Amino acid sequence: MLMRGGTSKGAYFLAEDLPADPVARDELLLRVMGSPDPRQIDGLGGAHPLTSKVAVVSRSADEQADVDYLFLQVGVDQTQVSDRQNCGNLLAGVGPFAVERGLVAAGEESTSVRIRMVNSGDHATATFPTEGGRPVYAGTTEISGVPGGAAAVTIGFGRGSAPLLPTGRTRDTVAGTPVTCADNGMPTVLIAASALDVTGYEDPGELEEHVTLKERLHDIRLAAGKLMGLGDVSATTVPKVSLIAPPAHGGTVMTRTFIPVRCHTAIGVLGAASVAAGLRVDGGVGRSVARLPDQGDALRIEHPTGFLDIESVIDSNGPIPVAHRTAVVRTARKIFDGTVFPRPAVTPAVRSR
Repeated sequence: MLMRGGTSKGAYFLAEDLPADPVARDELLLRVMGSPDPRQIDGLGGAHPLTSKVAVVSRSADEQADVDYLFLQVGVDQTQVSDRQNCGNLLAGVGPFAVERGLVAAGEESTSVRIRMVNSGDHATATFPTEGGRPVYAGTTEISGVPGGAAAVTIGFGRGSAPLLPTGRTRDTVAGTPVTCADNGMPTVLIAASALDVTGYEDPGELEEHVTLKERLHDIRLAAGKLMGLGDVSATTVPKVSLIAPPAHGGTVMTRTFIPVRCHTAIGVLGAASVAAGLRVDGGVGRSVARLPDQGDALRIEHPTGFLDIESVIDSNGPIPVAHRTAVVRTARKIFDGTVFPRPAVTPAVRSR
């Protein structure tokens, strides 16, 4: 099933319909998506990391979850499939997909699906309208980066006692640059745009062509990855790097997020969750940049194509802050349900772990 989840688009599969062997599975998915090819002309992919994604869903053996959701980022012009991160946008479609495939029974007016995100072990609950045993996709909820309205999917996240600051510090100096490393579902490095001699309001394409900036971001990401306990991240998509600047449209903060080389035309849900929680941390780099609302009020994270509102409450009573509550509203829509015909096998997959 091809679905739009939030501001991303991807192919959703039942785990039982894919090879059980990860190498064989990833090799098949590369052929399904049309990779490696910058246009992905011979597959389902949309020639951009935001449209070259896969969700693998199955019933869960976890007592706290109804379904398991494995996210796979399929390289566009590279022979790579990565399971090193979650995707909070495709997460918005997991609940409706689970109902469509009969993994979860639909409620009369709404359905809540408890989801275990296999990539990290974190949990989320997605609540969305249903009618006649099927998800309702039509609605009036609008999210930035998606034309028109759709039915709301409310997602609440739970991370237990997981530390918000992987380095154990509110601020680090990485490659000569002050940063705050946060993980509220997505390992993210927050940097004041001014520290890298840019405004943070540039178009994504302009930032992607900024050679000096790309080099500095590369060095920062590699060094931050080690500090965050992620090891060598040169071949992975995490951590993300988010440049932050004062808000331009009355929100909390302006962002430009790299994923990790391309600049996101919006911002990922879990990336926004990590930015929001990182801004709440006393002593973090965002405190002099953001205009924070009261604890408990939603933060409006501005991005190149609009904004994302997210509730973020942290508990700072312990030695290391932890995320107490995170919630966001997204939308999802079923685009196509049918059979995909992968191109013939030509090259083996190279996995990025």
